[in-house]
Amino acid sequence: MAERKTQIVIAGGGAGGLELARRLGARYGRRAHDIILIDRSRTHVWKPLLHEVAAGSLDANLDEVGYRSHCHRWGYRFFHGSLAGIDRETREVVLAPMVDEDGRELVGEHRIRYDWLVLAVGSVTNDFGTPGVRENCIFLDNREQADRFRNRLLNHCLRVSRKMSADPGADEYVEIVVVGGGATGVELSAELYNAAAGLRHYGLEVFDESRLKVTLVEAGPRILPALPEPLAAAARAELEALGVRVLERTRVVKAEPGAILTADGQRIPGDLMIWAAGVRGADYLRDIGGLETTPNAQLVVGPTLQTTRDARIFAMGDCAFFRPEGAERPVPPRAQAAHQMAETVFHNLVAAQEGRPLRPFVYRDKGSLVSLSRFSTVGSLMGNLVGGRMAVEGRLARLMYLSLYRMHLLAIHGWLKGLALIAVGHVNAVVRPKLKLH
Repeated sequence: MAERKTQIVIAGGGAGGLELARRLGARYGRRAHDIILIDRSRTHVWKPLLHEVAAGSLDANLDEVGYRSHCHRWGYRFFHGSLAGIDRETREVVLAPMVDEDGRELVGEHRIRYDWLVLAVGSVTNDFGTPGVRENCIFLDNREQADRFRNRLLNHCLRVSRKMSADPGADEYVEIVVVGGGATGVELSAELYNAAAGLRHYGLEVFDESRLKVTLVEAGPRILPALPEPLAAAARAELEALGVRVLERTRVVKAEPGAILTADGQRIPGDLMIWAAGVRGADYLRDIGGLETTPNAQLVVGPTLQTTRDARIFAMGDCAFFRPEGAERPVPPRAQAAHQMAETVFHNLVAAQEGRPLRPFVYRDKGSLVSLSRFSTVGSLMGNLVGGRMAVEGRLARLMYLSLYRMHLLAIHGWLKGLALIAVGHVNAVVRPKLKLH
């Protein structure tokens, strides 16, 4: 009788989960271990790029990673499905039934055994219970939502272009409201103007960025709270120079078809309304498998990133809540945190099976960079630079911003293929269309 393999199941193929699957697959292959990655999508797109997919500046078909080809290369298995529950007594994860676009069941509910489980299912947009948001606003949690926004954006641009062609004096605009002044909201606002400026070269001759009205709404005292105030002010000035109307200290109390309402009585019209005002854990994570969760449905983990109620279950990335000892705030939901957590979970999974002590997770904040499309990039680098923080702007910041995605490619593909894909990306930037219009 064949010896039973140790089964490590990773739920979630985002930046951290995919990197962890590659690392484990590269170390163990299919010998004495069975590494399984579960995700509800068939392909991976780096989440920080979704605003470019939404604006049409990035063709996700060129940058996505197919899980099935990736798992074949790196020695793990991929299951297409959605996590629905955890049975800790039998050590099994429960996957929800899969249905097609007509609602017909393709695969019934099924279970997968685990010896070790890693939850890396990411986060969803937090609407804070604001009435009408889910019905009338678009989120940017995944590629499907980004594609939906891009298609609706192109339709509205076509509508305005046709009206301007028929009546050159018509006062027509595409009005877009972006709620949330964090990195996603700011980057999307700038990227929209970059995309609009290019549409005239792709068949919409009478449409350009002057036909765009973007309003960025932030409830807090300023946009980009993670950056030093001078850099946030510089970003705001750049946005306003593009034409973005920036409203700070403005809280949204309701979204209705075609407009949002604010606490100070404003009604801000929008053909498209994007909600990018924070993240939380998905609803199905609340007390899943009896694990400890926060009110925001994040899984509480200890210093080694093991969940507080089950040492055989790890959590990392946006779905994990970890507050370092003595810290006022938990580790923020950023791609750099997911990458660092993947390194620690990999080390601890190997150590646990070899009987060695586990390593506590230490978050090293390497700073924040925000790209205003081709117009500008601002950010701060933290650590041991200039007393703990160094402000960067312009070309240096842009170069560093681009390097973040290149590091992600190396993390999930390894050095050989990662460098090849970086080179291919440079070629595509020259030979491919600047906008995705389909």
